[in-house]
Amino acid sequence: MGAKSHKTSPDGQGVHRPVMLEEVLAVLQPVEGLDIVDGTFGAGGYSRALLKRGAKVIALDRDPGVLRFADKLKKEFGEAFTFTPGRFSELDALVALNSDNCVDVVVLDIGVSSMQLDEAGRGFSFMREGPLDMRMSKSGTNAADIVNTYEERRLGDLIFAFGEERNSKRIARAIIQARAEQPIETTLQLAGIIERATGRKPGGNHPATRTFQALRIAVNGEFDELVAGLFAAERLLPEGGKLLVVTFHSLEDRIVKRFFSGAKKSGQQSRHLPPLQMEAMRWAPVAKALKPSGAEIKANPRARSAILRWAMRTGEAARSVSFSGLGVPLSSLRGAV
Repeated sequence: MGAKSHKTSPDGQGVHRPVMLEEVLAVLQPVEGLDIVDGTFGAGGYSRALLKRGAKVIALDRDPGVLRFADKLKKEFGEAFTFTPGRFSELDALVALNSDNCVDVVVLDIGVSSMQLDEAGRGFSFMREGPLDMRMSKSGTNAADIVNTYEERRLGDLIFAFGEERNSKRIARAIIQARAEQPIETTLQLAGIIERATGRKPGGNHPATRTFQALRIAVNGEFDELVAGLFAAERLLPEGGKLLVVTFHSLEDRIVKRFFSGAKKSGQQSRHLPPLQMEAMRWAPVAKALKPSGAEIKANPRARSAILRWAMRTGEAARSVSFSGLGVPLSSLRGAV
């Protein structure tokens, strides 16, 4: 389960350094004078680095737990920094409420933050005892609701589609059997059920990794949020504007890659059919995917699965939101909760 990185002092006010910061800054050089939307503020790592280099930043986040970091940046950088609570899927509307200026860049760092993982009470981590929650916004349906109410097939499908877990059926069956005896309410309780059902290979990832990923994605509607956020950035950015997206697992990266893909052919290639139609290019150039340096992975193992993709907006009109062709798994499960 990929995670944004940060380093925090004991009082929670330390220096926060997100994954692939150097690569993001290199893409944006020169940063000074840019109007940037940080759509996934978190602990403020990207925002701080961009502000220090002379950019103006509008930051968004749906997690109320980040307000202390936003307040600190506001005191330090004043009018150059604006924070707005909200989802990045609505970033174009939220930015319109806070700025009349043309936005030059949108940066999205997708996934759960280390800050959220390390706070046991949020329920994101199978390594720490806490309530089985996983809600980024701290409201709505939580992971315990899914685990204790979904019927076996639906639960197995969710774990397979969103977690790419090969043992999904066995895990779903074990969960159903365990909850028949008592409700599953904590992270370690669920992790133990999964480990007993599948076993654990020495030196391998914890067997609960992919199931926890799947539950988190379902609870927070992360695929819906990602797709909507990409199209919102397409609506917001002018010609020449840049969209940078850091993802942490293959499902997210596939969506971003296909969203950015250039002209697409439609129809079947046959001499008996009319010439192929080409879809207008909304993004060009589209850069090759970048991965973290070996030094960064050594310093922060959570960065190992990160991928940065970026592209530049053309002058073509923005598309309507569509999941078609993006490779989003099992549309019947999107927004399942």
